[in-house]
Amino acid sequence: MGDATALIVDDDPDILLAGRMLLRGTFREILTAQEPAAALDQVRRQRPDVILLDMNFSRGATSGDEGFRLLGDILGIDPEAVVIVITAHGGIQIAIEAIKRGATDFVSKPWANERMLATVKTAAALRATRREASVEKQRVQAVATPVAGSETPLLGRSAAMRRVHSLIERAAPTDANVLILGENGTGKELVAREIHRRSRRADRVMVSVDLGAVAESLFDSELFGHVKGAFTDAKGDRIGRLQAADGGTLFLDEIGNLPLHLQPKLLTALEQRKVTPVGSNRAVPIDVRVVSATNLAPGQLGDESVFRQDLLFRLNTVEILLPPLRERREDIPDVLDHYLQLYARKYGKEPKSVPPDVLRQLQDDDWPGNVRALRHAAERAVILSGGDAYSIEDFPLSTAKRPARLEIAPADDDLNLDRIERRTVERALKKHGWNISLAATELGLTRASLYRRMEKYGL
Repeated sequence: MGDATALIVDDDPDILLAGRMLLRGTFREILTAQEPAAALDQVRRQRPDVILLDMNFSRGATSGDEGFRLLGDILGIDPEAVVIVITAHGGIQIAIEAIKRGATDFVSKPWANERMLATVKTAAALRATRREASVEKQRVQAVATPVAGSETPLLGRSAAMRRVHSLIERAAPTDANVLILGENGTGKELVAREIHRRSRRADRVMVSVDLGAVAESLFDSELFGHVKGAFTDAKGDRIGRLQAADGGTLFLDEIGNLPLHLQPKLLTALEQRKVTPVGSNRAVPIDVRVVSATNLAPGQLGDESVFRQDLLFRLNTVEILLPPLRERREDIPDVLDHYLQLYARKYGKEPKSVPPDVLRQLQDDDWPGNVRALRHAAERAVILSGGDAYSIEDFPLSTAKRPARLEIAPADDDLNLDRIERRTVERALKKHGWNISLAATELGLTRASLYRRMEKYGL
C-alpha cells in the first residue's frame, strides 16, 4: 500500500487537512480537491487508488445530488475507481444510494480514526486486486492472436545454422538482450521464439511488436499504453505492449525501422524499466527480456544518423546473424521437404518426389526472399503440380534463374497485369534490399498489402 495514492474531495479545508494528517502514513501520496472540476482533473491525471468523496459542495446543500453527479463522472473516467463517500451524520440513505451507483463504502462525519483507516486499507486492497485483474485481462487480449507461422521450426543443419543454434543454446537461458540480424524471410522471428522457448521465461508470454508497422502517431500508445480520455479515441484504459510482456519476452521486430526521434523514448523505458501510459502521471514498473530483429546491415546500424548507438548497446548484448538461404544452399532440400509435406497435408494432396535435376535448379536459385519465398514456392507447387513428380515449372524461381522456356514476354510488349505487377513488386524489393517497409512505401502499399502480393507471386 506504500505506493498507493489517495484523493480527498471536500469543500471544507479543515476536513482536507484532517484527512491528510490521518492518511499520510498509509499512502505514498495524498491529493486534495475542494470542488468537482479539480477532482475530475486529478482523477484523469493521477488515477488515484482510493477516493474519499464528500457528497455536498454548495452552501446549505444536503441532498447529495452534487456528489452523485461527481461519482458518475469519476466512474465514467475510471470504471475501476474505488470511491468511499463521506456523509454527514445521519446521511445513511445518501450513502446507500451512492453504493448502488458504484461507490465502494462510506464513512460518516465526524469519523472515527480507526474506522476510517480500516475502511481505506480495505479499499486500497480492493483497488490493487481490480488493477491486477484488469491488467491481466488486457495482457491476454494483447497476446491472444498468435503470429502466423509461429509454429514453424527453425530448419537447417548447415554449418551456418549450427552456429545459430549454438548461440541460441548459450544465450537463451540467460536474461541477456539479443539482437537478431538477417535479411527479410530468413526466420528472425523463429529465432526469437526459440530463444523464448528455451529461456527461464518460457512459461510467460512473448509479445511481438512490428515497429515497421506502428504509425508514429500511435507509437506511445502502442508501446506504453494509454488511459481513458488521453486522446479523442481513447475510450478506455489500455496497457501497452511493454507492460503486456511483463515477466516474459518482448520481441521488437524491424527495430531498424524505428524513426530516430522515437528511439530515445524506447531507450528510456528499457533503461528505467518503467513505462508511463499516455495521459497518466503514474509510471508502471516492467520486467521484460528484450529480443530485437532487423534487416539492416551492421554497417547501417553503426551509423549514428540511422540508429542511436546507446540504444544499440542496450539491445545487442548478444548478436545473432542469421544467414540468407543462398549462403546455406545445402539446407534447401530439408526446408523444401518440410514445406512440401506441410502443404500436402493442408490441401489433402498425395506426397510427390522432387527429381534430382529439379532439386539442383532449386538449390542454384538465389531465393532473394529466403525461407519465406521458398515456403510460398512450395505451397504453389503443391497446389498447381499435375504430374506424378514435381517439375521445375511448378516453382516460381527468381527472374535471373528462370529457365529460358519460362521467360515472359519483354516488359514493353507484355500487357498482362499480373506479370506487370509481379515485376514492379520485385523491382521495388530489390531496389531496397528486400526491406519491406521501404518497398511498401515506394509502391504506395501497406506492409500487409505488400506481403499479400509477395505471397501471391511467390516472392
